[in-house]
Amino acid sequence: MYARCIPQSIHYEYPMEQLKKFISPGAWFSMLYPGTWNEFEDGEDSFLFYNPDQWTGNFRISAYKGEEKSYGEASVRQELKENRQARRVQLGAVECAYSCEDFEEEGTRYTSHFWVAGIGEIAFECSFTVAKDMPIGEAEQVISSLEVRCAGQKYAAELIPVRLSEIYQIDEAYEWVETSVKETLKKDFQGVEEDVEKMQAFMEKSGIGSRKREAWMSLGIVLCVILTNEVDGLEWRTLVDGNREAPVLMNVVTGRWIDPMKLTWSKVKAGETVDLPASYASLLTLCGD
Repeated sequence: MYARCIPQSIHYEYPMEQLKKFISPGAWFSMLYPGTWNEFEDGEDSFLFYNPDQWTGNFRISAYKGEEKSYGEASVRQELKENRQARRVQLGAVECAYSCEDFEEEGTRYTSHFWVAGIGEIAFECSFTVAKDMPIGEAEQVISSLEVRCAGQKYAAELIPVRLSEIYQIDEAYEWVETSVKETLKKDFQGVEEDVEKMQAFMEKSGIGSRKREAWMSLGIVLCVILTNEVDGLEWRTLVDGNREAPVLMNVVTGRWIDPMKLTWSKVKAGETVDLPASYASLLTLCGD
């Protein structure tokens, strides 16, 4: 049952340099969130964020695209009509229907705050679960930063904190390369520098076809994984560039970044030879500059 509660809107006006940017898979929308939050695994089509070091609440967001350009606004009106506890609130330029619910778990009282927000053809369902009577300003600031990215519009390429979707891609690539090397060469694979030669031997022995994009991409990604194991100051980021969303490796000191695709798949498409040990040596030199 929904409680008639008044949220504590103690605003957390984080400076821009203390915020991270999230662009959803498929680039439907973007938002800014506190730099102390990380993304964590949640249900399908739902994104979960919270501070793992000092918990201030769980923020979840889901987005739904309608066929009508006014789908978002219509979703807010529908929530206000069907949920008697909901009331209209304005967070920045974002109109929302807000409600909340108190509950108890293992002797502790919590409140889940809910917002249905609408921008153009996108409807958002957001929630922020906190200990009872704790402020919700962090969540309100995130919601107020929501922007819908228009289909067909050209946006500048952006590097954002690595998303779970790209972390899964990195993990899957590593698992495939590790398994393939072990099965093909009957050798161990630890993800260290000496394994680069094994990757090259596997590549040549297996004869990966020129159309096997995912296989080539996996080799490029794992080459970067090995690099992160050997060199300090490298972190994964997600590149969002048009229709392309992919993991890239960034040097946090110099700001330079390495695109795994260019290490393998781009060379294959151009009819060039893929020499993983030579590419790895070049990357070591680049990181040392």
